[in-house]
Amino acid sequence: MDDPGHRYLALLGVWFRQENDYTAFADDLERFKRELFGPRPDNPVILHRSEIINRRGPFGALCQAGFRASFDAGIWQVMERAKFRVVGIVIDKKVHAEKYSSPFHPYHYCLAVMLDRYSGWLTYRNAVGDVMAESRGKVADLQLGQAYLRVFESGTLLFGPAHHQRALTSKAIKFRSKQANIAGLQLADLLAYPIRQACLVERGRIPDPGDVYGKRILQAVETKFNRHERTGQIQGYGKVWL
Repeated sequence: MDDPGHRYLALLGVWFRQENDYTAFADDLERFKRELFGPRPDNPVILHRSEIINRRGPFGALCQAGFRASFDAGIWQVMERAKFRVVGIVIDKKVHAEKYSSPFHPYHYCLAVMLDRYSGWLTYRNAVGDVMAESRGKVADLQLGQAYLRVFESGTLLFGPAHHQRALTSKAIKFRSKQANIAGLQLADLLAYPIRQACLVERGRIPDPGDVYGKRILQAVETKFNRHERTGQIQGYGKVWL
């Protein structure tokens, strides 16, 4: 459990204020993929970090230095242009398990904390929204759906159910598979690891990795972290440590 790869769990959420902001991002992302990988109408390129890192499928071309440079620059530009908010939740699973006699499932606890921030942002904006997650299998989806429903019907440690029912349009979380080519899910997948690593470095839990591409990604999204509307504070709003 002391291995940082297993000890710390991160949940990453993104949301778009306007539908046309999301449409513009989705179009921009597809344009980037089409220009780099060519037209693939029946077999679209799905951006998934594990496949990118392991150079699987169409990402085998990343072994070529020139292609990799174009890919890295293109992803950075798409993220920099997009208009969204991001929240990264990181939990120390070891401390969480030791602190409570009957601890919440860490992933479900992170979801509740995420929903607190999302519903709070929606309420402040006098807006409503829904929630979508990438499918992780029948059992995992069922459990996460139940965790979402508990928040909707019973609230969290910080807020009662009215806080969430006022802001969320549905009492059921939506699931989509990786193959569905959902732009927002791909964005969250690409951001989760660099934001997790940055949080661990900030807390002194891992050494600074030096000049890595993940730091460039963070530069592209630094202004997009959820924050306190008056003070601009990010800790506790856009970056949350549990």
